[in-house]
Amino acid sequence: MGSFAHSKVSAKRNRVPGSLSHRLQIFVHHRIKGYLVRPANETKLPSILVIHENRGLNPYIEDVARRLAVANFIAFAPDGLTSVGGYPGDGEKALALFSQLDRAKMAEDFFAAAMWLKSRPDGTGKVGAVGFCFGGGIVNQLAVRMGPDLAAGVPFYGTQLSAADAAKIKAPINAQYGELDSRITDGWPAFDAALTQAQVPYEGHIYKAANHGFHNDTTPRYDEAAAKEAWQHTLDWFNKYLRAEPKTSG
Repeated sequence: MGSFAHSKVSAKRNRVPGSLSHRLQIFVHHRIKGYLVRPANETKLPSILVIHENRGLNPYIEDVARRLAVANFIAFAPDGLTSVGGYPGDGEKALALFSQLDRAKMAEDFFAAAMWLKSRPDGTGKVGAVGFCFGGGIVNQLAVRMGPDLAAGVPFYGTQLSAADAAKIKAPINAQYGELDSRITDGWPAFDAALTQAQVPYEGHIYKAANHGFHNDTTPRYDEAAAKEAWQHTLDWFNKYLRAEPKTSG
């Protein structure tokens, strides 16, 4: 999938309040950079947090956010590399910076970004999350941390949760895996069983002959057929669970 150009989509760089950081027993706010995009209209829309791989907010992730805006969502992609200067414009340099991060603090930043999205006045209050590789694992973690505040999650080849953590999930989960990505995909059967036990709506898709990172169209691992099918599952899932009207009695 290439980049989208769409005259009715507005995009801008944005900064949102990040998590609270603890220094010398004093809590202070800091800020995280990100990419915000939404259709250029006044309609209140559901929102989706887009969580990057272990290379920060690169052009591929920005493109994913734009695709969601074309599909009539508000999308926000935070940059987990903000504290070390942000995405440096080069994937290998970004990977090196990633190793320097405080993972616990970064997880708090993504949680703060999701709650900021949920509270935006131009949104409906319904928030989903999609993530890739590292970001897929964060989607699973957010499903535990946010409980019912996360309306739906789509982790792409993300590290699965323990059975104890999976039991806390309230959000519908649609997991995407590559058949050749045994390091991650081999964890699906246990996660499948745990989600069944948690009694939440979920699906798992394993794409034949697809590798880790098959959705990223900027790398040799890109698998066009798998990426297109997985993306359709993603949009269908978010449309089903983020746009659904609450049921009324009577």
